[in-house]
Amino acid sequence: MRPVRIYDTRTRETRRLVPRVPPKVGLFVCGLTPYDDAHLGHGKLAVTFDVVARTLRRFGYRVFYVQNVTNLDDKVLRRAGELGLDPLTLSERYFRGWTGAMERLGVASVNYYPFATDYVPEILAQIQALIDRGYAYAAGGSVYYSVARFAPYGELSGQRVEALRPGARVAVEPEKRAPEDFVLWKAASPGEPTWESPWGPGRPGWHIEDTAITVRLLGARYDLHGGATDLKFPHHEAEIAQAEAATGEAPLVNFWMHAGLLTTQGEKMSKSIGNVSSLSDAIEAWGPEVLRFYYLNAHYRSPLDFDPARSLEESREAYATLEGAARRLREGSQASPPGEEGLPPAEGRAIEALLERLDELMADDFRTREAIALLFEHGRRVSEFLPKLPALNAEAREALAAPYAWALEVLGLCPVRPGSAEGAGGVEAALNARERARGRGDYAEADRIRSDLNEGGIVVEDGPGGARWRRAGPSEP
Repeated sequence: MRPVRIYDTRTRETRRLVPRVPPKVGLFVCGLTPYDDAHLGHGKLAVTFDVVARTLRRFGYRVFYVQNVTNLDDKVLRRAGELGLDPLTLSERYFRGWTGAMERLGVASVNYYPFATDYVPEILAQIQALIDRGYAYAAGGSVYYSVARFAPYGELSGQRVEALRPGARVAVEPEKRAPEDFVLWKAASPGEPTWESPWGPGRPGWHIEDTAITVRLLGARYDLHGGATDLKFPHHEAEIAQAEAATGEAPLVNFWMHAGLLTTQGEKMSKSIGNVSSLSDAIEAWGPEVLRFYYLNAHYRSPLDFDPARSLEESREAYATLEGAARRLREGSQASPPGEEGLPPAEGRAIEALLERLDELMADDFRTREAIALLFEHGRRVSEFLPKLPALNAEAREALAAPYAWALEVLGLCPVRPGSAEGAGGVEAALNARERARGRGDYAEADRIRSDLNEGGIVVEDGPGGARWRRAGPSEP
Protein backbone atom coordinates (compact mmCIF):
# COMPACT_ATOMS: atom_id res chain seq x y z
CA MET A 1 0.00 0.00 0.00
CA ARG A 2 1.24 3.46 -0.87
CA PRO A 3 1.44 5.85 2.12
CA VAL A 4 -1.29 8.50 2.03
CA ARG A 5 -1.43 11.73 4.02
CA ILE A 6 -4.80 13.31 4.85
CA TYR A 7 -5.76 16.54 6.59
CA ASP A 8 -7.74 15.72 9.74
CA THR A 9 -10.19 18.41 10.80
CA ARG A 10 -10.19 17.30 14.42
CA THR A 11 -6.43 17.45 15.02
CA ARG A 12 -5.96 20.24 12.44
CA GLU A 13 -2.94 18.55 10.92
CA THR A 14 -2.04 16.41 7.92
CA ARG A 15 -1.15 12.90 9.02
CA ARG A 16 -0.41 9.54 7.46
CA LEU A 17 -3.39 7.24 7.08
CA VAL A 18 -2.84 4.08 9.11
CA PRO A 19 -5.92 1.85 8.77
CA ARG A 20 -7.16 0.17 11.92
CA VAL A 21 -7.20 -3.18 10.11
CA PRO A 22 -4.85 -2.88 7.10
CA PRO A 23 -5.44 -2.92 4.20
CA LYS A 24 -9.13 -2.31 4.93
CA VAL A 25 -10.38 1.28 5.16
CA GLY A 26 -13.82 2.10 6.50
CA LEU A 27 -15.18 5.29 4.91
CA PHE A 28 -18.48 6.92 5.85
CA VAL A 29 -19.84 10.04 4.16
CA CYS A 30 -22.96 11.92 5.24
CA GLY A 31 -25.36 11.37 2.39
CA LEU A 32 -28.52 12.75 0.87
CA THR A 33 -31.85 13.72 2.39
CA PRO A 34 -33.96 12.87 -0.67
CA TYR A 35 -36.90 15.25 -0.49
CA ASP A 36 -36.24 17.11 -3.76
CA ASP A 37 -33.95 17.04 -6.78
CA ALA A 38 -30.22 17.12 -6.01
CA HIS A 39 -28.28 20.31 -6.76
CA LEU A 40 -24.72 21.07 -7.84
CA GLY A 41 -23.48 21.26 -4.26
CA HIS A 42 -24.51 17.65 -3.68
CA GLY A 43 -22.59 16.69 -6.82
CA LYS A 44 -19.40 18.32 -5.56
CA LEU A 45 -19.42 16.27 -2.36
CA ALA A 46 -20.18 13.06 -4.25
CA VAL A 47 -17.36 13.54 -6.75
CA THR A 48 -14.92 14.54 -4.00
CA PHE A 49 -15.29 11.31 -2.08
CA ASP A 50 -15.61 9.23 -5.24
CA VAL A 51 -12.06 10.37 -6.05
CA VAL A 52 -10.90 9.70 -2.48
CA ALA A 53 -12.17 6.11 -2.76
CA ARG A 54 -10.74 5.66 -6.27
CA THR A 55 -7.33 6.91 -5.14
CA LEU A 56 -7.15 4.71 -2.06
CA ARG A 57 -8.17 1.67 -4.09
CA ARG A 58 -5.49 2.42 -6.66
CA PHE A 59 -2.93 2.49 -3.87
CA GLY A 60 -3.94 -0.95 -2.61
CA TYR A 61 -6.41 -0.12 0.17
CA ARG A 62 -9.62 -2.14 0.40
CA VAL A 63 -12.19 0.60 0.88
CA PHE A 64 -15.66 -0.12 2.24
CA TYR A 65 -17.52 3.09 1.43
CA VAL A 66 -20.87 3.72 3.14
CA GLN A 67 -23.09 6.73 2.39
CA ASN A 68 -26.29 6.97 4.41
CA VAL A 69 -29.70 8.06 3.16
CA THR A 70 -31.82 10.17 5.54
CA ASN A 71 -35.11 8.96 4.15
CA LEU A 72 -37.26 10.42 6.93
CA ASP A 73 -36.88 13.78 8.65
CA ASP A 74 -38.69 17.10 8.96
CA LYS A 75 -37.84 18.15 5.39
CA VAL A 76 -39.12 14.89 3.93
CA LEU A 77 -42.31 15.14 5.97
CA ARG A 78 -42.92 18.74 4.97
CA ARG A 79 -42.35 18.07 1.27
CA ALA A 80 -44.49 14.93 1.33
CA GLY A 81 -47.30 16.93 2.91
CA GLU A 82 -47.06 19.54 0.17
CA LEU A 83 -47.30 16.88 -2.54
CA GLY A 84 -49.81 14.63 -0.78
CA LEU A 85 -47.45 11.63 -0.86
CA ASP A 86 -46.35 9.04 1.65
CA PRO A 87 -43.01 10.32 3.04
CA LEU A 88 -41.12 7.07 2.50
CA THR A 89 -42.44 6.80 -1.06
CA LEU A 90 -41.32 10.38 -1.72
CA SER A 91 -37.80 9.76 -0.42
CA GLU A 92 -37.49 6.53 -2.43
CA ARG A 93 -38.47 8.39 -5.59
CA TYR A 94 -35.88 11.11 -5.13
CA PHE A 95 -33.23 8.61 -4.11
CA ARG A 96 -33.72 6.79 -7.41
CA GLY A 97 -33.18 10.11 -9.14
CA TRP A 98 -29.98 10.57 -7.15
CA THR A 99 -28.54 7.19 -8.06
CA GLY A 100 -29.36 7.87 -11.71
CA ALA A 101 -27.45 11.14 -11.55
CA MET A 102 -24.53 9.39 -9.83
CA GLU A 103 -24.39 6.75 -12.55
CA ARG A 104 -24.21 9.44 -15.22
CA LEU A 105 -21.64 11.39 -13.23
CA GLY A 106 -19.38 8.36 -12.96
CA VAL A 107 -19.71 8.02 -9.18
CA ALA A 108 -19.57 4.25 -8.76
CA SER A 109 -17.39 3.92 -5.67
CA VAL A 110 -20.07 3.71 -2.94
CA ASN A 111 -20.45 0.16 -1.66
CA TYR A 112 -23.65 0.61 0.33
CA TYR A 113 -26.44 3.17 0.76
CA PRO A 114 -28.15 2.33 4.08
CA PHE A 115 -31.58 3.90 4.67
CA ALA A 116 -32.08 5.40 8.12
CA THR A 117 -35.44 3.70 8.69
CA ASP A 118 -33.87 0.27 8.15
CA TYR A 119 -31.78 0.79 11.29
CA VAL A 120 -34.45 1.65 13.86
CA PRO A 121 -33.51 -1.34 16.08
CA GLU A 122 -29.88 -0.15 16.16
CA ILE A 123 -31.03 3.41 16.83
CA LEU A 124 -33.21 2.29 19.76
CA ALA A 125 -30.34 0.23 21.21
CA GLN A 126 -27.93 3.13 21.01
CA ILE A 127 -30.39 5.52 22.63
CA GLN A 128 -30.97 3.04 25.45
CA ALA A 129 -27.20 2.72 25.98
CA LEU A 130 -26.93 6.51 26.26
CA ILE A 131 -29.72 6.61 28.83
CA ASP A 132 -28.13 3.77 30.81
CA ARG A 133 -24.79 5.58 30.85
CA GLY A 134 -26.33 8.86 31.97
CA TYR A 135 -25.86 10.80 28.74
CA ALA A 136 -29.51 10.98 27.68
CA TYR A 137 -32.91 11.43 29.29
CA ALA A 138 -36.54 10.88 28.33
CA ALA A 139 -39.04 13.73 28.50
CA GLY A 140 -42.53 14.04 27.08
CA GLY A 141 -42.20 10.94 24.91
CA SER A 142 -38.94 12.19 23.36
CA VAL A 143 -35.34 11.47 24.33
CA TYR A 144 -32.61 14.13 24.48
CA TYR A 145 -28.83 14.04 24.67
CA SER A 146 -27.37 15.97 27.59
CA VAL A 147 -24.56 17.94 25.93
CA ALA A 148 -23.12 19.08 29.28
CA ARG A 149 -22.30 15.46 30.14
CA PHE A 150 -19.84 15.15 27.22
CA ALA A 151 -16.81 17.30 27.98
CA PRO A 152 -15.13 17.14 24.51
CA TYR A 153 -18.21 18.56 22.77
CA GLY A 154 -17.04 21.30 20.40
CA GLU A 155 -13.44 20.11 19.91
CA LEU A 156 -13.98 19.11 16.28
CA SER A 157 -15.41 22.43 15.12
CA GLY A 158 -13.96 24.79 17.70
CA GLN A 159 -17.50 26.05 18.31
CA ARG A 160 -18.85 26.93 21.72
CA VAL A 161 -21.93 25.32 23.18
CA GLU A 162 -23.47 28.78 23.42
CA ALA A 163 -23.96 28.62 19.64
CA LEU A 164 -26.75 26.18 20.34
CA ARG A 165 -28.71 28.57 22.55
CA PRO A 166 -32.21 29.48 21.38
CA GLY A 167 -32.19 32.00 18.59
CA ALA A 168 -28.98 30.55 17.10
CA ARG A 169 -29.58 27.07 15.68
CA VAL A 170 -32.36 25.56 17.76
CA ALA A 171 -35.90 26.35 18.80
CA VAL A 172 -37.07 26.45 22.40
CA GLU A 173 -38.33 23.05 23.56
CA PRO A 174 -39.69 23.10 27.12
CA GLU A 175 -38.96 19.41 27.72
CA LYS A 176 -35.20 19.96 27.51
CA ARG A 177 -33.05 20.29 30.60
CA ALA A 178 -30.72 22.64 28.73
CA PRO A 179 -31.26 24.59 25.49
CA GLU A 180 -28.26 22.97 23.75
CA ASP A 181 -29.48 19.41 24.30
CA PHE A 182 -30.48 17.72 21.04
CA VAL A 183 -33.16 15.18 20.25
CA LEU A 184 -32.39 11.50 19.82
CA TRP A 185 -35.98 10.26 19.59
CA LYS A 186 -38.95 12.44 18.60
CA ALA A 187 -42.35 11.75 20.13
CA ALA A 188 -45.02 10.88 17.57
CA SER A 189 -46.94 13.61 15.82
CA PRO A 190 -50.26 13.04 14.03
CA GLY A 191 -49.91 11.77 10.47
CA GLU A 192 -46.19 10.90 10.70
CA PRO A 193 -44.64 7.45 10.32
CA THR A 194 -43.80 6.15 13.80
CA TRP A 195 -42.16 3.20 15.52
CA GLU A 196 -42.73 1.79 18.96
CA SER A 197 -40.07 2.46 21.58
CA PRO A 198 -39.63 2.17 25.38
CA TRP A 199 -40.43 5.91 25.56
CA GLY A 200 -43.54 5.80 23.42
CA PRO A 201 -44.22 5.88 19.69
CA GLY A 202 -42.00 8.20 17.66
CA ARG A 203 -39.21 8.43 15.10
CA PRO A 204 -35.42 8.91 15.13
CA GLY A 205 -33.72 12.26 15.38
CA TRP A 206 -31.31 13.31 12.65
CA HIS A 207 -27.95 12.83 14.37
CA ILE A 208 -28.54 9.38 15.84
CA GLU A 209 -29.09 7.60 12.52
CA ASP A 210 -25.47 8.08 11.41
CA THR A 211 -23.85 6.61 14.50
CA ALA A 212 -26.30 3.72 14.70
CA ILE A 213 -25.44 2.88 11.09
CA THR A 214 -21.67 3.25 11.43
CA VAL A 215 -21.36 1.31 14.67
CA ARG A 216 -23.28 -1.52 13.01
CA LEU A 217 -21.44 -1.46 9.66
CA LEU A 218 -17.98 -0.07 10.44
CA GLY A 219 -17.55 -0.64 14.17
CA ALA A 220 -17.26 1.56 17.23
CA ARG A 221 -14.12 3.09 15.68
CA TYR A 222 -13.26 3.41 12.01
CA ASP A 223 -10.92 5.21 9.63
CA LEU A 224 -12.50 8.05 7.64
CA HIS A 225 -15.61 10.19 7.98
CA GLY A 226 -16.41 12.67 5.22
CA GLY A 227 -18.93 15.43 4.75
CA ALA A 228 -19.36 19.06 3.82
CA THR A 229 -17.77 21.65 6.07
CA ASP A 230 -21.14 23.00 7.24
CA LEU A 231 -21.85 19.68 8.98
CA LYS A 232 -19.00 20.02 11.47
CA PHE A 233 -21.29 21.79 13.92
CA PRO A 234 -23.58 20.59 15.31
CA HIS A 235 -24.07 17.37 13.30
CA HIS A 236 -20.60 15.87 13.49
CA GLU A 237 -20.11 17.06 17.05
CA ALA A 238 -23.30 15.20 17.90
CA GLU A 239 -22.06 12.05 16.17
CA ILE A 240 -18.88 12.07 18.24
CA ALA A 241 -20.79 12.69 21.46
CA GLN A 242 -23.30 9.92 20.78
CA ALA A 243 -20.98 7.18 19.60
CA GLU A 244 -18.14 7.70 22.06
CA ALA A 245 -20.54 7.95 24.98
CA ALA A 246 -22.60 4.93 23.92
CA THR A 247 -19.68 2.59 23.17
CA GLY A 248 -17.05 3.89 25.57
CA GLU A 249 -14.50 3.83 22.74
CA ALA A 250 -12.68 6.84 21.30
CA PRO A 251 -11.98 8.37 18.94
CA LEU A 252 -14.97 7.47 16.83
CA VAL A 253 -13.04 8.33 13.66
CA ASN A 254 -9.30 8.55 12.98
CA PHE A 255 -9.73 11.19 10.26
CA TRP A 256 -12.48 13.75 9.74
CA MET A 257 -12.47 15.02 6.15
CA HIS A 258 -14.51 18.11 5.30
CA ALA A 259 -15.09 19.32 1.76
CA GLY A 260 -15.49 23.00 0.96
CA LEU A 261 -18.96 24.19 0.06
CA LEU A 262 -20.25 25.11 -3.35
CA THR A 263 -21.41 28.71 -3.06
CA THR A 264 -23.17 31.27 -5.23
CA GLN A 265 -21.92 34.82 -4.74
CA GLY A 266 -20.28 33.66 -1.54
CA GLU A 267 -23.44 32.11 -0.11
CA LYS A 268 -23.90 28.37 0.40
CA MET A 269 -25.95 26.70 -2.34
CA SER A 270 -29.01 25.53 -0.46
CA LYS A 271 -32.63 24.70 -1.17
CA SER A 272 -33.68 26.66 1.90
CA ILE A 273 -32.04 29.78 0.45
CA GLY A 274 -33.34 29.10 -3.06
CA ASN A 275 -30.07 29.64 -4.94
CA VAL A 276 -29.76 26.08 -6.24
CA SER A 277 -28.88 24.81 -9.70
CA SER A 278 -30.13 21.33 -10.62
CA LEU A 279 -27.50 18.61 -10.81
CA SER A 280 -29.40 16.61 -13.42
CA ASP A 281 -29.93 19.69 -15.59
CA ALA A 282 -26.22 20.51 -15.44
CA ILE A 283 -25.25 16.96 -16.41
CA GLU A 284 -27.67 17.12 -19.31
CA ALA A 285 -26.52 20.54 -20.51
CA TRP A 286 -22.76 20.28 -20.03
CA GLY A 287 -21.94 16.60 -19.77
CA PRO A 288 -20.72 14.63 -16.75
CA GLU A 289 -17.00 14.97 -17.57
CA VAL A 290 -17.19 18.77 -17.70
CA LEU A 291 -18.93 18.78 -14.33
CA ARG A 292 -16.37 16.44 -12.78
CA PHE A 293 -13.59 18.61 -14.20
CA TYR A 294 -15.21 21.71 -12.68
CA TYR A 295 -15.36 20.12 -9.23
CA LEU A 296 -11.86 18.63 -9.34
CA ASN A 297 -10.06 21.68 -10.72
CA ALA A 298 -9.92 22.93 -7.14
CA HIS A 299 -8.71 21.30 -3.93
CA TYR A 300 -11.50 19.48 -2.15
CA ARG A 301 -11.16 21.55 1.03
CA SER A 302 -11.51 24.83 -0.86
CA PRO A 303 -14.90 26.50 -1.31
CA LEU A 304 -15.99 26.73 -4.94
CA ASP A 305 -18.05 29.73 -6.02
CA PHE A 306 -20.44 28.94 -8.84
CA ASP A 307 -21.26 31.59 -11.43
CA PRO A 308 -24.19 30.35 -13.55
CA ALA A 309 -23.13 32.56 -16.46
CA ARG A 310 -19.55 31.39 -16.84
CA SER A 311 -18.30 28.68 -14.45
CA LEU A 312 -19.28 25.67 -16.54
CA GLU A 313 -18.60 27.39 -19.84
CA GLU A 314 -15.02 28.04 -18.74
CA SER A 315 -14.74 24.45 -17.54
CA ARG A 316 -16.07 23.13 -20.84
CA GLU A 317 -13.45 25.09 -22.79
CA ALA A 318 -10.63 23.95 -20.51
CA TYR A 319 -11.77 20.34 -20.48
CA ALA A 320 -12.05 20.33 -24.27
CA THR A 321 -8.34 21.15 -24.40
CA LEU A 322 -7.44 18.41 -21.93
CA GLU A 323 -9.66 15.75 -23.45
CA GLY A 324 -8.87 16.84 -27.00
CA ALA A 325 -5.23 15.85 -26.72
CA ALA A 326 -6.20 12.47 -25.31
CA ARG A 327 -8.80 11.94 -28.03
CA ARG A 328 -6.44 12.84 -30.87
CA LEU A 329 -3.88 10.41 -29.48
CA ARG A 330 -6.45 7.61 -29.36
CA GLU A 331 -7.83 8.35 -32.80
CA GLY A 332 -4.34 8.57 -34.28
CA SER A 333 -3.34 5.26 -32.71
CA GLN A 334 -6.44 3.60 -34.08
CA ALA A 335 -5.97 5.08 -37.56
CA SER A 336 -2.66 3.36 -38.27
CA PRO A 337 -0.97 0.13 -37.17
CA PRO A 338 1.98 0.52 -34.81
CA GLY A 339 5.33 1.38 -36.35
CA GLU A 340 8.75 0.36 -35.15
CA GLU A 341 10.11 3.45 -33.41
CA GLY A 342 10.17 3.87 -29.66
CA LEU A 343 10.06 7.06 -27.65
CA PRO A 344 13.37 8.82 -27.03
CA PRO A 345 14.67 7.53 -23.67
CA ALA A 346 14.39 10.98 -22.09
CA GLU A 347 10.71 11.18 -23.02
CA GLY A 348 10.02 7.73 -21.64
CA ARG A 349 11.65 8.68 -18.35
CA ALA A 350 9.70 11.94 -18.27
CA ILE A 351 6.38 10.10 -18.59
CA GLU A 352 7.35 7.65 -15.86
CA ALA A 353 8.26 10.60 -13.64
CA LEU A 354 4.93 12.23 -14.48
CA LEU A 355 2.96 9.16 -13.43
CA GLU A 356 4.89 8.98 -10.19
CA ARG A 357 4.27 12.68 -9.54
CA LEU A 358 0.55 12.27 -10.21
CA ASP A 359 0.38 9.55 -7.57
CA GLU A 360 2.44 11.67 -5.17
CA LEU A 361 -0.01 14.57 -5.50
CA MET A 362 -2.99 12.36 -4.78
CA ALA A 363 -1.20 10.73 -1.85
CA ASP A 364 -0.71 14.20 -0.35
CA ASP A 365 -4.31 15.03 0.65
CA PHE A 366 -5.74 14.53 -2.86
CA ARG A 367 -4.32 17.51 -4.73
CA THR A 368 -6.49 17.18 -7.83
CA ARG A 369 -5.97 20.70 -9.18
CA GLU A 370 -2.20 20.24 -9.43
CA ALA A 371 -2.66 16.81 -10.97
CA ILE A 372 -4.90 18.30 -13.66
CA ALA A 373 -2.26 20.96 -14.37
CA LEU A 374 0.28 18.19 -15.03
CA LEU A 375 -2.14 16.48 -17.40
CA PHE A 376 -2.38 19.72 -19.38
CA GLU A 377 1.42 19.78 -19.60
CA HIS A 378 1.39 16.21 -20.89
CA GLY A 379 -1.11 17.29 -23.55
CA ARG A 380 1.53 19.58 -25.02
CA ARG A 381 3.93 16.63 -25.20
CA VAL A 382 1.29 14.55 -26.96
CA SER A 383 0.70 17.32 -29.51
CA GLU A 384 4.40 17.29 -30.38
CA PHE A 385 4.32 13.54 -31.04
CA LEU A 386 1.07 13.36 -33.02
CA PRO A 387 2.78 13.91 -36.42
CA LYS A 388 5.19 11.07 -35.58
CA LEU A 389 2.47 8.72 -34.33
CA PRO A 390 2.36 6.37 -37.37
CA ALA A 391 6.01 5.54 -36.85
CA LEU A 392 5.71 4.83 -33.10
CA ASN A 393 5.49 1.29 -31.82
CA ALA A 394 2.77 0.00 -29.49
CA GLU A 395 4.89 0.50 -26.38
CA ALA A 396 5.52 4.15 -27.24
CA ARG A 397 1.83 4.76 -27.88
CA GLU A 398 0.92 3.08 -24.60
CA ALA A 399 3.40 5.28 -22.73
CA LEU A 400 1.86 8.43 -24.22
CA ALA A 401 -1.62 7.19 -23.31
CA ALA A 402 -0.71 6.14 -19.76
CA PRO A 403 -1.37 9.53 -18.07
CA TYR A 404 -4.86 9.56 -19.58
CA ALA A 405 -5.51 6.02 -18.35
CA TRP A 406 -4.45 7.33 -14.93
CA ALA A 407 -6.88 10.24 -15.27
CA LEU A 408 -9.72 7.85 -16.09
CA GLU A 409 -8.94 5.49 -13.21
CA VAL A 410 -8.40 8.14 -10.51
CA LEU A 411 -10.26 11.29 -11.60
CA GLY A 412 -12.91 9.79 -13.86
CA LEU A 413 -11.86 12.12 -16.69
CA CYS A 414 -11.22 11.44 -20.39
CA PRO A 415 -13.58 8.42 -20.42
CA VAL A 416 -13.52 7.56 -24.11
CA ARG A 417 -14.62 3.94 -24.43
CA PRO A 418 -11.72 1.59 -25.27
CA GLY A 419 -13.47 -0.14 -28.15
CA SER A 420 -14.29 3.03 -30.05
CA ALA A 421 -11.26 5.23 -29.84
CA GLU A 422 -8.85 4.24 -27.13
CA GLY A 423 -6.37 1.85 -28.71
CA ALA A 424 -4.51 -1.07 -27.18
CA GLY A 425 -2.62 0.98 -24.61
CA GLY A 426 -5.81 2.13 -22.93
CA VAL A 427 -7.22 -1.38 -22.87
CA GLU A 428 -4.08 -2.72 -21.22
CA ALA A 429 -4.20 0.11 -18.66
CA ALA A 430 -7.82 -0.77 -17.86
CA LEU A 431 -6.93 -4.44 -17.50
CA ASN A 432 -4.05 -3.52 -15.19
CA ALA A 433 -6.46 -1.52 -13.03
CA ARG A 434 -8.84 -4.50 -13.03
CA GLU A 435 -6.04 -6.84 -11.96
CA ARG A 436 -5.09 -4.48 -9.11
CA ALA A 437 -8.73 -4.45 -7.98
CA ARG A 438 -8.89 -8.25 -8.03
CA GLY A 439 -5.59 -8.45 -6.18
CA ARG A 440 -6.95 -6.45 -3.28
CA GLY A 441 -10.23 -8.40 -3.29
CA ASP A 442 -12.34 -5.55 -4.69
CA TYR A 443 -14.31 -7.69 -7.11
CA ALA A 444 -17.09 -5.14 -7.53
CA GLU A 445 -14.59 -2.67 -8.98
CA ALA A 446 -13.05 -5.40 -11.16
CA ASP A 447 -16.50 -6.25 -12.52
CA ARG A 448 -17.21 -2.58 -13.19
CA ILE A 449 -14.02 -2.22 -15.26
CA ARG A 450 -14.85 -5.37 -17.21
CA SER A 451 -18.36 -4.04 -17.85
CA ASP A 452 -16.94 -0.74 -19.11
CA LEU A 453 -14.67 -2.62 -21.50
CA ASN A 454 -17.56 -4.75 -22.71
CA GLU A 455 -19.63 -1.65 -23.41
CA GLY A 456 -16.74 -0.37 -25.50
CA GLY A 457 -16.66 -3.48 -27.63
CA ILE A 458 -13.83 -5.26 -25.77
CA VAL A 459 -14.30 -8.89 -24.75
CA VAL A 460 -12.23 -9.91 -21.71
CA GLU A 461 -11.39 -13.59 -21.31
CA ASP A 462 -9.84 -14.86 -18.07
CA GLY A 463 -7.56 -17.87 -18.26
CA PRO A 464 -4.74 -19.61 -16.38
CA GLY A 465 -2.21 -17.19 -17.86
CA GLY A 466 -4.20 -14.12 -16.92
CA ALA A 467 -6.71 -11.92 -18.72
CA ARG A 468 -6.72 -11.62 -22.50
CA TRP A 469 -8.82 -9.30 -24.62
CA ARG A 470 -10.15 -9.04 -28.12
CA ARG A 471 -12.52 -6.79 -29.99
CA ALA A 472 -16.09 -8.07 -30.17
CA GLY A 473 -17.25 -9.45 -33.48
CA PRO A 474 -20.16 -7.92 -35.39
CA SER A 475 -22.65 -10.46 -34.06
CA GLU A 476 -21.60 -10.16 -30.41
CA PRO A 477 -23.52 -7.87 -28.04
